[in-house]
Amino acid sequence: MSSFPPPTEGQVTLANWRTAPFNRWSFHHVREIVPSADIPHDPARVWPLGARGGSLEALRIGVPDGANSGLDPGLDPGLDSGLDFGLDDFLAATGTDGIVVLHRGAIVLERYANGMNERSPHILMSVTKSMLGLLAAVLSAQGALDVDRLAVDYVPELRETAWAGARVGQLLDMRTAVAFDEDYLATSGPIVAYRKATGWNPLEPGERASDLRSFFSTLTQSNGPHGGKFSYVSPNTDLLGWIIERAAGRRYSDLMSELVWQPMGAAEPACITVDRLGAPRCAGGMCTTTRDLARVGQLIVEGGARGARQVVPTAWIEDITRNGDTEAWNAGSFVPYFPGAAMHYRDKWYVERGAAPLLFGLGIHGQNLFIDRKREIVIAKHSSQASPLDADLIALTSRFVSEVRKALS
Repeated sequence: MSSFPPPTEGQVTLANWRTAPFNRWSFHHVREIVPSADIPHDPARVWPLGARGGSLEALRIGVPDGANSGLDPGLDPGLDSGLDFGLDDFLAATGTDGIVVLHRGAIVLERYANGMNERSPHILMSVTKSMLGLLAAVLSAQGALDVDRLAVDYVPELRETAWAGARVGQLLDMRTAVAFDEDYLATSGPIVAYRKATGWNPLEPGERASDLRSFFSTLTQSNGPHGGKFSYVSPNTDLLGWIIERAAGRRYSDLMSELVWQPMGAAEPACITVDRLGAPRCAGGMCTTTRDLARVGQLIVEGGARGARQVVPTAWIEDITRNGDTEAWNAGSFVPYFPGAAMHYRDKWYVERGAAPLLFGLGIHGQNLFIDRKREIVIAKHSSQASPLDADLIALTSRFVSEVRKALS
């Protein structure tokens, strides 16, 4: 998007904004492409982040078996499984736009690329779901949201859909039986209709505009009982956004600002994309700076508190950490992305179980927030990877996280 105007072949549009190389620009200019709602911060309550030197600049990251196909073509072509390479090569290989690593609340690594800087808001993709999980925690503690109630108690318009009989907690845990093929590379079908409804895809000539809340009524097929296996259905989270608005009687973006973003001490405003009628894309449309994403991680490290103020209930964070269902996870479709790992999914967060559990949010094209509460480590990473889900790059990033945890132990 350089020169004025950019040449036609270089212009970022609604039709190409999620494809490479256009996403290197669009992912931190989302508001210029998709309508968005503000999530204001409070400049008077910014959470200061210290900075200190560390050893991460010299970090070496081993290439796990099979990672070859995910490596950036600009890297050393001799790289192969079983070798290791440096931090710069890792950041390039994984399409990193911004990364912030915190240890005990201080920045020990911060890098930006592709025009990003510390004030650039970058799309979170499905880490947005994890943010909704934190807002749900606050509303639950206030008594405004009951996770044991049926979803249709809040949104009765959905009684004739596949969500009939599903509880709010089952939407949070991705354990509904809604038949929906989350194929990010599909060029037709329900997922494309879904994206058009959210304003993320352009309409075809003569095609009538839809909206997110109307789209929900089209999902009427079930594939089993609710409460079964982990089944990744992004519309679950968008529906939760509607449920939250109904439960609290407020706009989602205002609730996120007042209950999470401002009391946490964000340094910059965030935003979330909305459809043509203002419905928020709670499954993937939130945009934040990398530093503020790291602050979210630090909030969780500190048990949901920012100083003397409890923002997110500690009990909810403990529930995320301890109470997910491993059998539901093992029966789901994401196991191949984390081979050999003991995992569960709870309240929109992934958890790698163990003596020092790793909580994380994961978004397509390489969006990550990793939290090791025991070691007080946070890794916030924004990326513009070419593929939505690249198993090789997920494995490589997991290896990087492992090396950081070792280095900062």
